[in-house]
Amino acid sequence: MTDAQVGLSIATPIIVLFAVTLYRMGVLQRTGVISAGLAAIAIAASLFLQR
Repeated sequence: MTDAQVGLSIATPIIVLFAVTLYRMGVLQRTGVISAGLAAIAIAASLFLQR
């Protein structure tokens, strides 16, 4: 695995956990959490597979 792929593997779960934490704090709505999570996973998957 390259350094970029390791970074994506680390950053994507952090983004999703941060969105869930903001939802639990009442800052984000459920649709915001879902869209942020799906966007982060889609971007990470496309960048991961391009390398």
